[in-house]
Amino acid sequence: MEKLYSIQEASRMLGIPKDTLRYYDRLGIVSPTRENNRYRRYSKNDLIDLMNIQIMQYADFSLDEIKGKFGFHRMEKVDPAYCQEVAAFLDAKNAETRKKIDHLQKVSQLLDVAADTLRDFNPEKDQRLAEIVREIYQGIRKKETEIFGEGCDDHQG
Repeated sequence: MEKLYSIQEASRMLGIPKDTLRYYDRLGIVSPTRENNRYRRYSKNDLIDLMNIQIMQYADFSLDEIKGKFGFHRMEKVDPAYCQEVAAFLDAKNAETRKKIDHLQKVSQLLDVAADTLRDFNPEKDQRLAEIVREIYQGIRKKETEIFGEGCDDHQG
């Protein structure tokens, strides 16, 4: 017989507050079995699901995304079309993550140059800082122009 864990044990083992585990159960994200006394009992698979949820949340997935896209491992027969849909979703999430990384690298570069400029202020370093600020600003303005351009196309004709 498979060992089952109480909510207290699951909380302690995974570092997830008991209220969070109850919330996941209410949402239907992880639904442990219930004993006759209605106490939640977590299986090894439930604990693995909870670990995966923590990882996905760390990767900026919302609970709605987790619930909507990642229940397939419990299906008796996995639908290939569903797998393709989830793969496309993961590709889009990855592209979004790469944009964030690119943005944060630019911010990091800006902060490095700004700190370096302030440590040893001179006209050359100040000019380099101004160039980086202009580059970032132009990149932001370009994105806004693309967004506005897309929106305007819908209203032509």
